[in-house]
Amino acid sequence: MEIMVDYIKLDFNSRVPKYLQLIDAIIHNIYLGNVKIGDKVPSINKLSEEFYLSRNTVERAFKELKKQNVLASYPGKGTFVAQNQLKTSYKIFFLVNKLSPFKMEIYNSFVKNLGENYNVDLHSYHCDESLFLDLIEKGKSNYDYFVVFPHFRTKNLQHTNITELANNALNSLPKDKLILLDNKDHTIENALSEVYQEYENDIISSLEKGSDKLSKYTNLTLVYPTSTFYPYPSKIKTGFIKYCAKYKFDFKVIEEVNTDTEIVENTLYITIEEEDLVNLVHKVRESNFTLGKNVGLISYNDTSLKQLLGISVLTTNFKKMGKKTAKLIIEGKRAKIKIPFKLITRESI
Repeated sequence: MEIMVDYIKLDFNSRVPKYLQLIDAIIHNIYLGNVKIGDKVPSINKLSEEFYLSRNTVERAFKELKKQNVLASYPGKGTFVAQNQLKTSYKIFFLVNKLSPFKMEIYNSFVKNLGENYNVDLHSYHCDESLFLDLIEKGKSNYDYFVVFPHFRTKNLQHTNITELANNALNSLPKDKLILLDNKDHTIENALSEVYQEYENDIISSLEKGSDKLSKYTNLTLVYPTSTFYPYPSKIKTGFIKYCAKYKFDFKVIEEVNTDTEIVENTLYITIEEEDLVNLVHKVRESNFTLGKNVGLISYNDTSLKQLLGISVLTTNFKKMGKKTAKLIIEGKRAKIKIPFKLITRESI
């Protein structure tokens, strides 16, 4: 029985040579069980005609697969799948910008949903472009898939979605093996997979859904660190400002909650960093205000402790992000998937 040609997918926009794509496609379908030991492979002529490839390209792929004992040819009969001891697992390069609890939640969900046939190596580049480039260069020839979070720090400790050199490095990777997570603001060429959140639109739409709760406050204050070792996307601040302008809230953006910060009654505070959250709760108590009455509080990203303490949150679903990414790899698909983002209201507002 011949391999179904429908199983073989080639990307003519990719920089990966076609013969390597053909090799990967055949091996990948053996892993998936679409192709079994003893199955007959379409002839060189058939594959050449079907995919508009030269005979030399197909012959080169077949020669390499025979060298690996994946295929075997028999005079007068054809070429068949011969190998039943292919490598047992894929190697995945998982590159995060920082080892935060939320990135680890994505990572753990990703690994859990992959199963046994995958080995995942976790690396962090700490938002540093030079370290990012070094890690990509060292890993580009050693892995089957690349899962990357693009968030970078500028020289003045502010956030940038991508840099020119980082963009070039990612463009050097095969797009069918690359998945970008968390941030879709880039200029990567050609179609690739993305599992992301939209920072600006997410905060606007989530706050809009909670407008009935927010309407009792006259002021909104965002605690947004502008200069930090692990900077946050500026679109969080942009989305906050656009929401306040649209609904005519008086608002402020401050960099931190410290000993000099004055807690203002009838104000809703939104914090991003955990330290600012803790400091703000202390300041509210010192001011003899009550969360959810005199002062409102929303924190970024949900945790079990915030659930226990009744802290309202703006959050994405980190476990789903990991699960969706694993599914793309297992099924060999390419897609752009937006992960839901929402406001969870609790006692603090």
